[in-house]
Amino acid sequence: MDFITQEKISPGMQQYLDVKKDYPDAFLLFRMGDFYELFYEDAVNAAQILELTLTSRNKNADNPIPMAGVPHKSVMEYVEKLVNLGYKVAIADQLENPKDAIGVVKRGVTQVITPGTTVDTLSSSDNNFLVGIDKVADNFTLAYLDLATGEFKRTELVNFAAVCGEIASLRAREVVVGFNLSDEQREVLTKQHNLLISEEFTGEDVCEKLMNYVSRTQLRDLTHIQEAVHYEIADFLQMDYATKTALELTINKRDGKKFGTLYGLLDATKTAMGTRMLKSWIEHPLIDLARIQKRQGIVTALIENFFERADLIEALKGVYDLERLASRVSFGKAVPIDLLQLSNSLSNVPAIRNVMKVMGSELLLDIISNLDEIPELSNLINAAIDENAQRSITEGGIIKKGYNAQLDKYREALTEGNTWRLELEAKEKEKTGISGLKIEYNRQDGFYFHVTNSQLDRVPSYFIYKKALKSATRYTTPDLEAIEITVLEAQEKSSNLEYTLFQKVREQIIKYINRLQVLAATVAEIDCLQSLATVAEKYNYTCPLLNETSHEVKIDKGRHAVIEAVMGDQEYVANDIHLFDGTNIQLITGPNMSGKSTYMRQFALLVILAQIGSYLPAEAAEMPVFDAIFTRIGASDNLIGGESTFMVEMSEANQAIQHATANSLILFDELGRGTATYDGMALAQAIIEYIHDHIHAKTLFATHYHELTSLDKTLKDLTNVHVSTLEQNGEVVFLHKISDGPADKSYGIHVAKIAGLPNDLLTRADVILQKLENQSPNLVNSGNSEQMELFTFDSKESEVEIALEALDIMNMTPIEAMNQLVKLKELL
Repeated sequence: MDFITQEKISPGMQQYLDVKKDYPDAFLLFRMGDFYELFYEDAVNAAQILELTLTSRNKNADNPIPMAGVPHKSVMEYVEKLVNLGYKVAIADQLENPKDAIGVVKRGVTQVITPGTTVDTLSSSDNNFLVGIDKVADNFTLAYLDLATGEFKRTELVNFAAVCGEIASLRAREVVVGFNLSDEQREVLTKQHNLLISEEFTGEDVCEKLMNYVSRTQLRDLTHIQEAVHYEIADFLQMDYATKTALELTINKRDGKKFGTLYGLLDATKTAMGTRMLKSWIEHPLIDLARIQKRQGIVTALIENFFERADLIEALKGVYDLERLASRVSFGKAVPIDLLQLSNSLSNVPAIRNVMKVMGSELLLDIISNLDEIPELSNLINAAIDENAQRSITEGGIIKKGYNAQLDKYREALTEGNTWRLELEAKEKEKTGISGLKIEYNRQDGFYFHVTNSQLDRVPSYFIYKKALKSATRYTTPDLEAIEITVLEAQEKSSNLEYTLFQKVREQIIKYINRLQVLAATVAEIDCLQSLATVAEKYNYTCPLLNETSHEVKIDKGRHAVIEAVMGDQEYVANDIHLFDGTNIQLITGPNMSGKSTYMRQFALLVILAQIGSYLPAEAAEMPVFDAIFTRIGASDNLIGGESTFMVEMSEANQAIQHATANSLILFDELGRGTATYDGMALAQAIIEYIHDHIHAKTLFATHYHELTSLDKTLKDLTNVHVSTLEQNGEVVFLHKISDGPADKSYGIHVAKIAGLPNDLLTRADVILQKLENQSPNLVNSGNSEQMELFTFDSKESEVEIALEALDIMNMTPIEAMNQLVKLKELL
C-alpha cells in the first residue's frame, strides 16, 4: 500500500493491516463501532466508486491515513454495489463484545462476497453460477456451483473455446482458475467475457479447487451444497451461446429481460424453483426420446385433468423457495420467518400429492414417490416457532409457549413483574396523591417514576432522585428497583435463551437439507410440467410426434410461438415446414422484412419446444430428435475481440460446419453479405454444397443471392422456397407466406421506400438496379471471375431521362400515365 509509511502505527491500525494482508484483492470493510471503515487505497477507490466522503485518520500527522466509512445498518447496500461492479468485498466484524475486550477488540473476516458467491441480492428466478476451470493434459474440466441453491455440476471440454462457450451460456460473472492461464486466455476471459478471475491451486481436481475457494471465502457451513453431478454437453440439444442469443430463448436482445422470449412465453410457474428449472429446460432441451415422451405424457395428463390442475396450481402457490431456504439454514442466515415459510411449504405437499394421485397416470408414480412431506421437520418447527415470529432473532417473540419450561418461567416472571409494576404505580399514586404519577422505562434510565414539575411538591422523601428534565423529574424507590432487577434479569435471560433455542432448532434442520433439496427438485418439475400444460391449453398447441428412425420433418401450419403471443388478437400467418427424405436443404429467397428470419426462428423454436417435452403451436407436427442447432441469424460483431461482423459470420458458419451432423439443424440467414458480392456469393455456394455433400443436416438457408436458386438443378437434396409477395400498381405487400420455388426479385428498393428514404434517391436506385440486372451474368456456374462494372454507365443522366427509365409503362392505368406525363413536363 503506497500510503503506508514508517511512522508509528496504532494497535488498531496494525490489526487492520494484518487482516488486509490476507485479502489484497478485496475491499476490506473493517467494523469499528457503528461503522464499517475503509483505509488507504481501499478508502480512496471506494469513495470514488460509492460517492463516499473521503476523510483521514491522524489528520495532523505528516502522512494522514485516507479513510471512508459506511453505517453498519446499511452496509449490504454498498457491498451490493461493489460486487455488481465486479469487485470482491471482505467483511471484518468484531469477534467479541467490546465490553469484555482487553485491549483492542478482536476482529476478523467473517465472509468474502464476490460476484460469483453473492446470494442475498439475487432475484428469485435467477441462478448465480460460480464457475471453476482446470486443465488436465490438453483437455479442460469445468464445474459450476450456485451457492444460493446448492446446485453443483461438472463436465469435460475439448478446448478453451468450448470452455468460454459454456461459461457464456451459464452467464457467469466469476471464474475460479486452477491452472496458469496464458496471457491470451486471461484477456479473453476478462475483456470478452467480462469475468472476475480468481485463482485456486490447492485441490486434486476442479470440484475440489472450487470447493476450497468457496470454503475460504464464505467461512461458514456449506452442508447444502450437493454432490457434484457429472454431465456431458452431448446429453442435451447442443446450442452455443450465439445460437441461444440469436433465438432469444431466455433474454431478449433489446434490454436483456424475459419479455419477448420463449422463457417469457412458457413461464406460468408458481414457485421460484419451478421458474429456475424451466429456464434450465429451455437452455438444455433433451435428446433422449424416452425422457421427452415421458414429459409429453405428463403434460397430456395435466391438460386432460383441468380441475385437478387448477387445484394443483393453488397448492403450488403456497410453496416457498425451498432450495434457498435450505441454503439459508446451512449458512446460519435463516431467521424465524424463514422457518415458518418452510413449515407452510411442507403443509402444501399433501395436497400436491393427492392431486397427482387422483390423475391416475402411471407416468406420475416416480414424481409422487419423491413428494416427501418430512413430517418430523414440520413437527419440529410447529412445536418450536411462534406463528407470529418475524425476522429478528435477538428481541424475543420467537419460541412458542410450552416448548421450553425455563423460558416459560422467565416469561411468567416478566408477566408478574408487569403486574407488580402496575400495582406499585397504583399504590404510590394513592399514597402520594400525585394523580399523574406513572412508571415508565427506557434503556438508559431503566424503570422510573415520572413526575411533572407541577406536582414536585408532593414527592415524598423516600423517592430517590434519578434525572431532571425540562418539564419533569424521574425518581425510583427500593420497591421499584427490586421489580426492575427481576424484570430486566428475566428479560435478558429470556431473550438470550430464545436466541439459543432458535439456533438449536436451526441446527436440527440441517440434517433435513438433503431431503428438502429432493423435494424442491420434485416440486420444481411438477411446476414446470403444469406450466407447459397451461400454456399449451391457452394457445391451442398440439402434441408433436418425435421419432429416431426417420429424418422427415412435417409441420403443418406451424407458428412462431413468441410472436404469436405478442401479437395478441392479430392473426399470425402460419406456415408449413416440410423437409421429407431426400430434402435436406431449403434455399429461401424473398424480400427483406418479408418473414424469412421469422420462418427460420420458428423452426428452431418448434424443435426446442418439442425436445423439452412441450406441445407445439401447429396443427400437426412430425420430426426427428435433433442433436444440435447451429445458427447465423442477424448482423453482429465482436469489436472487443477484434472481430468484424463478417469474421463473426464466418466463425459461426465454421462452428456449424465443424460440428454439425446429419441429425443437426442449421439456420443460416443471408450468409456472405459481409464481403464483396462475388466473394460472398462464392462462399455461400461453397458452404451450401459442403453441407449438402458432407454433412446432410436439415438446413434452412436464406439468401439475397438469387443466382443461387439454380443450385436445385445440381444438388438433389436442395429445394427452393420463397416468401410470397403481392404487387399491385407498383406497391408491394408482404404476405409472410412460404411458397415453393424461388422468388423472382428482391424488392430491396421497396423496403427502402417503406423505411422512408427520399423519392429521388429511390428513383436513382431503381435506374442503377435495372442497368446492373441487364449486364449481370449468371454467376453460379459460369466461373466468371470479373467484377460487375458498377460505374461504367453515364451517371450524369438528366432527371427526365432517369424518370423515364424508371416508368413501368406496361403496368400503368391510363390515368396514371397521364399523371406521369404531367410530372415529366414539369421536370422539362
